[in-house]
Amino acid sequence: MIRTLTAAALAGSLAFASASAEGQAKPDLEKARQIASQVCAACHGADGASPTPVNPSLAGLPADYITRQLAHFKSGVRANAIMQGMSATLTDADMVALGAFYEQQKPKANEAKDADLARAGQRLWRAGDPATGVPACSACHGPAGAGIPRNYPRIGGQWADYSYGQLKAFKAGERGADPGGKDVNGRIMGAIARSMTDAQMKATAEFAQGLR
Repeated sequence: MIRTLTAAALAGSLAFASASAEGQAKPDLEKARQIASQVCAACHGADGASPTPVNPSLAGLPADYITRQLAHFKSGVRANAIMQGMSATLTDADMVALGAFYEQQKPKANEAKDADLARAGQRLWRAGDPATGVPACSACHGPAGAGIPRNYPRIGGQWADYSYGQLKAFKAGERGADPGGKDVNGRIMGAIARSMTDAQMKATAEFAQGLR
């Protein structure tokens, strides 16, 4: 099941990347900087480093990933009242430019706060849990959490509170379960999260926060 979804995600990502590239060879980074400072900074920081644990840091995330998420918010594929409002007036070019802008920002180092919890998360990150079918997080997000551009986001250094909240949303079907099935990567994460315990989700998020 997960292998099939992964193959579909890769195919969809390639198509999305090709479509995004058409007519978007030179993103307007100055306009993106203005939008980021005037609209996005309050929650995500002026340089993409979120000042609060409940909001994600965007610095260093793959450009295509950010563009896709903004498109999902705007179309309702991904539900979030605040982000749907913020993305409503963005053009396709704006979303591409914002992706390029945040990808160029340097992620800030973070650290795990609970050593015991992080150690449990490290085991899941590297080896997964064969007994319950949870794959190693590193398979998609990389050994250091840098992610795979176009497919899977950087979560190394991401706030644990945010990552844990997203895992819970995936497990509950609040994310990645849009009726149209457009969020293929979200479906993958939903299948994985449903196999995880709450303790495993907390441990994984804690370990990921300390990755750099």
